Amino acid sequence: MSLPPQKASELKEIIHQQLLKMDVHGRIREVLAETIREELAPEHQQLSTEDLIKALRQRGIIDDVMKELKFLSDVNETERTSAPKPSTHFAEREPPVLKKTNIDPTRRYLYLQVLGGKAFLEHLQEPEPLPGQICSTFTLCLHFRNQRFRSKPVPCACEPDFQDGFLLEIHKDSLGDGSKMVDATTMLSICDPVHMVLIKTDTFGETTLVASYFLEWRSVLAAENGITNVAVELLGVGTESKVSVGVLNIRLEMYPRLNKTLSSEITSTQFTLERQKTAEKERLFLVYAKQWWREYLQIRPTHNARLVKIFAQDENGVNRPVCSYVRPLRAGRLLDTPRQAARFVSVLGHERAPVIGGGGGKQELWCTRLAFLCRNKGDCEDHANLLCSLLLGFGLEAFVCVGTKAKGVPHTWVMTYGSDETITFWESLTGHRYLHRPINPDDPPLVEQPKPLYPYRTIGCIFNHQKFFGNCQPSDAVEVCVFDLHDESKWKPMSGEAIKSVCPPGSTSSVPPFPPLCASTIDAAVTSNEIEVQLRILVSEHRKDLGLSTVWDDQLSYLLSPALAAYELERTMGVSAGNEEFQDAVRRAVPDGHTFKGFPIHFVHRNARRAFATCLRSPFCEEIICCRGDQVRLAVRVRVFTYPESACAVWIMFACKYRSVL
Repeated sequence: MSLPPQKASELKEIIHQQLLKMDVHGRIREVLAETIREELAPEHQQLSTEDLIKALRQRGIIDDVMKELKFLSDVNETERTSAPKPSTHFAEREPPVLKKTNIDPTRRYLYLQVLGGKAFLEHLQEPEPLPGQICSTFTLCLHFRNQRFRSKPVPCACEPDFQDGFLLEIHKDSLGDGSKMVDATTMLSICDPVHMVLIKTDTFGETTLVASYFLEWRSVLAAENGITNVAVELLGVGTESKVSVGVLNIRLEMYPRLNKTLSSEITSTQFTLERQKTAEKERLFLVYAKQWWREYLQIRPTHNARLVKIFAQDENGVNRPVCSYVRPLRAGRLLDTPRQAARFVSVLGHERAPVIGGGGGKQELWCTRLAFLCRNKGDCEDHANLLCSLLLGFGLEAFVCVGTKAKGVPHTWVMTYGSDETITFWESLTGHRYLHRPINPDDPPLVEQPKPLYPYRTIGCIFNHQKFFGNCQPSDAVEVCVFDLHDESKWKPMSGEAIKSVCPPGSTSSVPPFPPLCASTIDAAVTSNEIEVQLRILVSEHRKDLGLSTVWDDQLSYLLSPALAAYELERTMGVSAGNEEFQDAVRRAVPDGHTFKGFPIHFVHRNARRAFATCLRSPFCEEIICCRGDQVRLAVRVRVFTYPESACAVWIMFACKYRSVL
């Protein structure tokens, strides 16, 4: 193929400009000088063109040039200077298509590549998935300095085929002059690790936390050419935190390359000093906590039986102060009100930590926030910690409460302390709110006492990111508890300075940084429609098995929408609205002599078959789905309400109308 002379000269000019922009000539001169110095000094032989090209290829310069020389007809200058990249990176399932990324030339970046895994022995017998077959997948989630990333899902295997790259921005304005390129010494002082969480998703969409790992990336600062390869051994979680689950091959690379690398002695000395400093702070806090606990027990011997929790184990089996699990979290524009935050936390799945074997004992595992959010479910402690963090972010004085429910079952919930000393309990698993009015046991019998509506029985301690109080009132029953936190005869406080020494931002401790929330990736309208279509098929098949025909009434289905919106509003804000209009519309749609029946139900998953099986277990719903009579018309409406982290509330309403035949 030959180009016209005008086009050829135009092409040459573009290539020339690109080579100048990349300073390829300067880089070739450096390589030439280095090659002559390294390879030709002893022999003084002639250097051929092939030798030079080989040297350029080895150093990746030819690859860099070829990557840059892309002629994109649909990318104009406005797109190149568009808004900064989103904090979350979701890779596609399709073969990767190289996209242009907005890179600030005055910033430092860490390019982290995951180049496959090995020794995931639990999947040794896993068969190769057939094309199009649904199989279990691994997904790797990363968090680094307020940036979140997610790999594309790969089939579970003994050697999972992870092939993903993530561009992590290191430089921040907070490190000084925003226009100044940060150097290796300054980067050495950034002790934030790269938090990596491996999630397994089974064929039913259920997620499992496989591993949680903190990657020390600063070893790349001492690496030659600014590139280092690391084999990361992932350990299990909970009771399996000492068992290896697999190895990830990771390549770290600095962009732009460092002019001057650090020596390995400097980096190792820095790591040792940081570990020693953290260990000393944690040791001093442990000494203080033991002294505090001894003093607490001396107040009353029965305090030994109260649920006063100072430390909790995370998914890696590391004991951390409970205050370190809470930190003010601002949700940006993803959540507008504290009650909406409570609703969001309640639609995240609830699942107890798995226990191997019987005995009925509760395995306690307080997840780091990234592990909880990526898995999209956790125990009551995870929900309470997240809700407390969000309420603190909204400017409320919030605390996590540790106590028991009915039958002495350990439980955690959230409390807000109003400026007018109003005490409100927030149940993180349901989003319900309860006002607390203490019963005075010294009142005469004729004095009417408030009846508590909350399910909580006892309370041992409360805490947030700055404060910790142990309940030292004569009774730990919630209904008689007085929340006068300034009265040390009722609540024994911990030293704020001691808490600050081991909880960020006042410490350089081993506590992992908290990730920001991510916007939902679910299209509410499309998902609602998909679930509704699947439910119609399931209902029709079920009725066919019973020998019944199915006629759908689309208009009646549509009329159910306001009711579902009202139910979600009531769950979120606690107010009911629009019921009169819904009832009026239904009366108009149902002719005289006909009967209308409706059944709403709520789920926090999007599995239509599972939802249908649950609905059939309700006699009211089964009566509607299996309705017999004259002129039977069925209706179903699904409404998906999306929340951050792709959490969702799914409302389904089945209805029918038929002529009553006596």
